[in-house]
Amino acid sequence: MAAYKDEARGTWYVSFHYTDWIGKDRRKVKRGFKTKREAVEWENHFKMKDSSNLDMTFTEFLEVYTEDMQPKLKRNTWLTKAHIVRTKILPYFKDQKMCDIRPRDIIRWQNKMLEGKNKQGKKYAPTYLKTLQSELSALFNHAVRFYELKSNPVVKAGPLVKGKAEEMSFWMKDEYLKFAKVISDKPYSYYAFQISYWCGLRIGELLALTPQDIDFKNKVIKINKSYQRIEGKDVITDPKTPKSKRNVSMPDFLCEQLQDYIGRLYGIMPTDRIFHMTKSYMHHEMTRGAQAAGIQRIRVHDLRHSHVSLLISMGFSAVSIGNRVGHESVDITYRYAHMFPTEQIQMASRLNEQFKEDV
Repeated sequence: MAAYKDEARGTWYVSFHYTDWIGKDRRKVKRGFKTKREAVEWENHFKMKDSSNLDMTFTEFLEVYTEDMQPKLKRNTWLTKAHIVRTKILPYFKDQKMCDIRPRDIIRWQNKMLEGKNKQGKKYAPTYLKTLQSELSALFNHAVRFYELKSNPVVKAGPLVKGKAEEMSFWMKDEYLKFAKVISDKPYSYYAFQISYWCGLRIGELLALTPQDIDFKNKVIKINKSYQRIEGKDVITDPKTPKSKRNVSMPDFLCEQLQDYIGRLYGIMPTDRIFHMTKSYMHHEMTRGAQAAGIQRIRVHDLRHSHVSLLISMGFSAVSIGNRVGHESVDITYRYAHMFPTEQIQMASRLNEQFKEDV
């Protein structure tokens, strides 16, 4: 490796040949380095990356991973991923070379995470631990797929937590009605929660709603965007998944309530957001309402689970429910299988009939 002095500019540059990914010989020139050392380090890093040589540190590969992945992901998705890697993964692996990280190193990291605690002094929830492992595994999968790392050590190390992440929380209908009654002293909160429970919207979908998204004639809410608060700014993005774009039919009573409520919002334009509340405000209102109603407090997102459980109890199929809430039917079947007891009974009954036919 060599660096050259650009006498005219007073800076350093590198000039070298390399073989690209299709085997063609190419020449690379990079100028503008303040020192010879910076120029040599840049050439070294370029060759390691381009030749798919994983003889680089985890920190160096993270720069490559960022360059590859950040442009492809939604801003909020990338910020979440980057925060996890920066705070929970990078401190442990930063100086290790990618090609030297073994399953035993992953297991030691897993044990550290199992001992970790959140700001409230409680151990990390199983769901969060699974998220940490998924992010680390995704990074190594990228190295395997595109940079010729032989295998993913995270896969070999095994799961960070076993079994189901945690029990799903939800309200029965009578519990929600108690909550709705005490929360109705604030119409702003009441109608937001009404939509959440009776239509099963995600919180981002709810907060992105505008008057033009609600078709009162056909009694339909059109879901075509999501709201995020990113780095102190209001950002409207596409829904979570392609299937999330959907039309949700409203029950008659909710359609009448919303038409009356929106009609009383002075000066609201068709493209203005209906609910300008923050997610933390909704969490606060959940706490206030649950305490006043004397019921167990659940998360705001659990209202979506509550909606699904209500539909299951009413006898609707996984396919119909999946279409309504923007999930694949297989996801509904997997996540809510324990809520389909009648289908299991029907299966056993039909199998019994099949047996008797041949006896």
